[in-house]
Amino acid sequence: MGQLSCTVRTWDGEYTVGLQHLKSYDYLPAECEQMRVICDRISRVYSDSLEETVKSLLQLLGKLSRPYLTVVEEKLLSVLESEYEIG
Repeated sequence: MGQLSCTVRTWDGEYTVGLQHLKSYDYLPAECEQMRVICDRISRVYSDSLEETVKSLLQLLGKLSRPYLTVVEEKLLSVLESEYEIG
């Protein structure tokens, strides 16, 4: 990509984004890895054929700006992974 944009992978796809639109959360390397794991988990479950409630929950989890899930969020994602036989 050019100097003024980059490709960003998110739970719902890849996007080319101008650098001026990116915000740094100053995550440590371990926190970046945790975000990648959460993103991968959500991506494996998410599909357009899911029930609206499930899609909405996954979308909300994908928009979190912290590098971890709460205990309840973790349980919810685990239930979805189990229900859809992921993981």
